[in-house]
Amino acid sequence: MAEPRTISSKDNPLLVRVRKLLADPGGYRKLGEVWLEGEHLCAAFVQRGGRPLQAIVSAEGWPQPALRELAGHAAAVAVVPDELMAALSTLESPPAIGFVVATPTAPAITPDAPSLVLDRLQDAGNVGTILRSAAAFGFTQVVALKGTAALWSPKVLRAGMGAHFGLRLVEGVEADALAALRVPLLATSSHAARSLHEVDLPWPCAWVMGHEGQGVSPVLEQRCAMTLRIPQPGGEESLNVAAAAAVCLYESARQRVA
Repeated sequence: MAEPRTISSKDNPLLVRVRKLLADPGGYRKLGEVWLEGEHLCAAFVQRGGRPLQAIVSAEGWPQPALRELAGHAAAVAVVPDELMAALSTLESPPAIGFVVATPTAPAITPDAPSLVLDRLQDAGNVGTILRSAAAFGFTQVVALKGTAALWSPKVLRAGMGAHFGLRLVEGVEADALAALRVPLLATSSHAARSLHEVDLPWPCAWVMGHEGQGVSPVLEQRCAMTLRIPQPGGEESLNVAAAAAVCLYESARQRVA
């Protein structure tokens, strides 16, 4: 393990850089680094073969063997006072460890991968939750169109709970880039004639999830091979987009297993 260094100044360049990443959701694109906050995310990154550039551990957390072992995977380790660690988090109870990792290189779209297309989703919590559902139900690629919340922002990472590290993530692309996909695009609409469970869903496919208020754009909906309805016998007008995504991805997985 790298010899840990102690940082005691809030003006230390490393801490300044992490605070910038925390304050700017898209800051990782400019700085070339991503901030992973908390033991769960850090462990998930290491389990997927990740090599952190830097581990930062609070003084209170450093004596814990599990955190020391986790920090040992990083190329460099810093120990900071608890009050400085608290400034690297927006949580009421700041975690005792975080990693600085290199911003992943954006891959090209894989044409035949089971995919999820995010069309201008704004809420970071929704986006992270959807990534978690994608990983759980066997979808390996997420394509985020321009206008979607930054995939590697701290809030999306927290909501994703480590799902990022098992997915192929493509972001910031125009709708025309979807021409690279060679799988059918599927969308949902409360006005669709057919219900989700009444149709033999293709596999692999790409589910398109639209903006929280506006839904899937008309131009993108025209590209879809199917537009289906999620039955809601309780009478609600619509589902939260993250809930709708979980239903659709689960049905694809259920039919595939069946």
